[in-house]
Amino acid sequence: MKEVSRSFRTFLLLFTLCFSIQGFASSDPEGEVEGAVSSKEEVDAYIQHHIKDSHDFHLFSYTNSEGERKHVGFPLPVIIWSSNGLVTFMSSEFHHDDAGHVIVEKGGAKFTKIHSKIYELEAGASEVKFDETHHATNAHKVLDFSITKSVMGILLVGLFMLWAFSSLAKQYKSKKVPTGFGRVLEPLVIYVRDEIAKPNIGEKKYRQFTGYLLTVFFFIWILNLLGLTPFGFNVTGQLAVTAALAIFTLVIYTFSGNKDYWMHMLWMPGVPVLIRPVLAIIELAGAFLIKPFSLLVRLFANISAGHIVVMSLIAIMFTLKDSLGVAGATGLSLVLSFFITLIEVLVAFLQAYIFTMLSALFIGMAVAEHDHDHEHDSLGHDVPDAEDVRENFI
Repeated sequence: MKEVSRSFRTFLLLFTLCFSIQGFASSDPEGEVEGAVSSKEEVDAYIQHHIKDSHDFHLFSYTNSEGERKHVGFPLPVIIWSSNGLVTFMSSEFHHDDAGHVIVEKGGAKFTKIHSKIYELEAGASEVKFDETHHATNAHKVLDFSITKSVMGILLVGLFMLWAFSSLAKQYKSKKVPTGFGRVLEPLVIYVRDEIAKPNIGEKKYRQFTGYLLTVFFFIWILNLLGLTPFGFNVTGQLAVTAALAIFTLVIYTFSGNKDYWMHMLWMPGVPVLIRPVLAIIELAGAFLIKPFSLLVRLFANISAGHIVVMSLIAIMFTLKDSLGVAGATGLSLVLSFFITLIEVLVAFLQAYIFTMLSALFIGMAVAEHDHDHEHDSLGHDVPDAEDVRENFI
């Protein structure tokens, strides 16, 4: 049974790698390349397109025997707020154009898509005009509430987690030993509770925050793994998503902070009065800027960098085929991409763990209770008395 499981995992990794290479070789991100991606400029354009969000679900493209470019995928709903109000249509109206060539008329307004952003043309305009830097001069962005590929990934993962944990909760309520997929979830749930929530928040208050920590951990971890599949998801590599997760943590530890937390932040005890306002500014900046910024940037940067590295290694077969030969470049690309993909599987778990651990740490700092019977040193930390030192030493 173990050998079958190992073979299946190996097959999935090879399938992911080969499918990604196929998509790399045949994709047409800007609607301008009439064949395989081969030049360095086309490779760079594809990588940038791959890590961005998209209004349609594009699997791969190919050129048929008649020289026509065919795209395999399916459209997603476009929901925008224009100058004439709410407008909805399917993304297939753009015909996979991402350079502003196709104009869609809906709701008395004209729309186009440029670099994955939807623009509304000014009244009377029939085409998009660009300046020297290729910015539209007669169109402006609209409020976009579309179901993009990242939104679709979030909804799928949310529904999967709802089903999985609802099943696990029902098994616990019936006092049964978890079976099926619940046996996979249970050790991870216990790990987050005992190794992350309890040590950082404390025995008294860890329960009220464990639900959030479990949600964040599994949400990020599953989305990270989903990004390693050939379907092109890069949800946790979107800055808006990681920023939203960081804001959730910020709101929780801000509104959960007790009086000791705010007293130590706004008027640090045990330090000279003249220094306290300076420390208050530093502490406020750390709580409202540095902590959430570190959460969102770390997750965003690591996941995006992983995607870029994998895609760049796959591109070796195109960029080095002249110097190493087709066989040499392809072999080197396959080997390097395979091992980096294995590392990315570890990174997927590691980034979920780090985000959850830091969130628990920040929450624990906010709800920790301080003993004011002790003295404080120059930095506001508790100074144990002689009896405490003697008992700890013994």
